[in-house]
Amino acid sequence: MSQTQPTVNPFAEMQAGRPTGPLVQGYEVIIGFETHTQLTTQSKIFSRAPTSFGAEPNTAASAVDFALPGALPVMNKGAVQRAIEFGLAVDAHIAESSVFARKNYFYPDLPKGYQISQFEIPVVQGGQIEFFLDGVKKSVRLVRAHLEEDAGKSLHEDFIGQSGIDLNRAGTPLLEIVTEPDMRSSAEAVAYAKELHKIVTWIGICDGNMQEGSFRCDANVSVRKPGAELGIRREIKNLNSFKFMQQAIDYEVRWQIEQIEDGKTIQQATVLFDPDTGETRAMRTKEDAADYRYFPDPDLPPLVISREWVEKTRSEMKKLPRELACEFQTKYGLSEYDAAQLTQSPVFAKYFDSVANVSGNPKLASNWVLGEVSAAANRLQVEIDDVTMPDPMAVAALIRRISDGTLSHTGAKTAFQELFASIKRQFQELADYIAEIDRIIESRDLKQMSDTGELEKIIDDVLAANAKNVEEVRAGNTKAMNALVGQAMKATKGKANPAQVNELLKKKLA
Repeated sequence: MSQTQPTVNPFAEMQAGRPTGPLVQGYEVIIGFETHTQLTTQSKIFSRAPTSFGAEPNTAASAVDFALPGALPVMNKGAVQRAIEFGLAVDAHIAESSVFARKNYFYPDLPKGYQISQFEIPVVQGGQIEFFLDGVKKSVRLVRAHLEEDAGKSLHEDFIGQSGIDLNRAGTPLLEIVTEPDMRSSAEAVAYAKELHKIVTWIGICDGNMQEGSFRCDANVSVRKPGAELGIRREIKNLNSFKFMQQAIDYEVRWQIEQIEDGKTIQQATVLFDPDTGETRAMRTKEDAADYRYFPDPDLPPLVISREWVEKTRSEMKKLPRELACEFQTKYGLSEYDAAQLTQSPVFAKYFDSVANVSGNPKLASNWVLGEVSAAANRLQVEIDDVTMPDPMAVAALIRRISDGTLSHTGAKTAFQELFASIKRQFQELADYIAEIDRIIESRDLKQMSDTGELEKIIDDVLAANAKNVEEVRAGNTKAMNALVGQAMKATKGKANPAQVNELLKKKLA
């Protein structure tokens, strides 16, 4: 790949045959993303001032951040290291030489009157992000990821009618990640943002804290009739919640369609989303690159990255989510989709791996970790390995009793609730957890029915009491068979094996 900037061709996705998405009122939605990820360095990108969050205003800024006369920027090697790691994680090209530029604009919270960024030759070029949406694999192409400094923050004290400037954020290292306009719905955009969030937190270059502004997304949204040229885009700035992201894009799409249908022209603009009203509102007209008057920063030499540095970084990086997912597919025979879901975070993957190894039933382990266990963690709003969650060995013990036929799925769900309430992390040995599961099974009468004679009698009673369903099954109505299975399971209080019930019913109705 050339070391010049991969130019964004507005019609590239049509020429490349990018798939269309679901139409909204006859319009195709086109979405591209720019994401500002705050890098996890201890100091700022061009100064030694700390990057700590929440300090008193203007106490975490240096002469460089304040742009005092004579103060010169010095590149933070840790920021470059993190950019390299991201480039490797998304299969991008790492430029051997990239250039910093001055991006000129005039806001009160930009002390120099320009932002040091990268334009023509960014450090990371190309790459892609792959993810699943509703079980379908998607891919979004990246244009670039470039290093830059953050601006400060304007503080508005409405109750006294005054504004102030806090420059603590000024100079905070950012990696701005820019996509091609490849997304076709708000759901796809959110799925992309979640996958990107997973990658940058997995490799440790960003803490991902959206509330503190460590991961901020700008969505460029436009609409067009299928086959037409790209429409005029509007940029929704600083989306720091996946929920608000989807709401903002959906509103913006509806608004643009209404404007076009009313015969109005969309003006390129930067807009903000108001979560209280659920609406976007224009903040300012949107600038083009020429308006920023980019030129190379004379205070910073080209950023040179040797191939040795790149390869050393590659060798030292831990397994990426996609690599671990492939390992789970090979080791446990899981589907690509399930493996991707199980690698949503390092702790999630480790928890599943423990359950799968100890239980001896990887498929059931996958179902339970993605199902009941994950749902419980979501209810508590904790990580899956939190002390309030069951030990992986406890879940593995439960799965062993499902695998050997002691527990039905219904009985297992009941046992899990008691296990969750009382014996989360009491023991060190698997045998102790199995003994405790057995005690729950005995005390709650959860043991799966294994007496074929007793089950046959119950099924005979169900058939006798549901003559109409029996006639419908013999006439080829599969829903009627499901009703009979449901009645049999109800009669056994969920303790029968559903597969065995199905087999016996088919045999008696043949």
